[in-house]
Amino acid sequence: MDKVEMQNLIKELVEKTTISVSKISVDEDKPSSFKSNSDKTTWFSVEVSQPHFFWERGGEALNALNHIVRRIVEAKTPKEVEGNTSIQEGLGILVDINGFQKKRVENIHAIAHMMAERARYFKSNIEVDPMSAFDRRIVHEFLSDATDLKTESQGEGLSRRVVIKYIGAI
Repeated sequence: MDKVEMQNLIKELVEKTTISVSKISVDEDKPSSFKSNSDKTTWFSVEVSQPHFFWERGGEALNALNHIVRRIVEAKTPKEVEGNTSIQEGLGILVDINGFQKKRVENIHAIAHMMAERARYFKSNIEVDPMSAFDRRIVHEFLSDATDLKTESQGEGLSRRVVIKYIGAI
């Protein structure tokens, strides 16, 4: 699927919820943790008249919309194998309703920065509160350039969290 088809799909799915879409575009202004060359995530910025329906309960409806869009795009993308990697590998799509996801990523960056500074100050391991896999990925990518810190996920299920480990200057 190309980006225009994805935009049409997203618009159709949002409008099936009876919420009108005023604007949809591919967002080139991603948060910093998503600007790496290895990241192939395409951000779609959607402007709607009633965003609170997607934002309530911690963005549960927005997460569901993202899941549905990813599954439909995966189903319509060929699974041909080129060498050892499939075309679908690394296929990332993220739908952002009225800037909710950007704000969320910025908040996670602030938490990760604060916890990293705490790990450096106390020269010890710091556990961050439990997070979703998406949120943990943001923390890992945000702190990936820190030479004196190492991040890893620990725990099971809903209690899975990021641990920021101080390893000293390398």
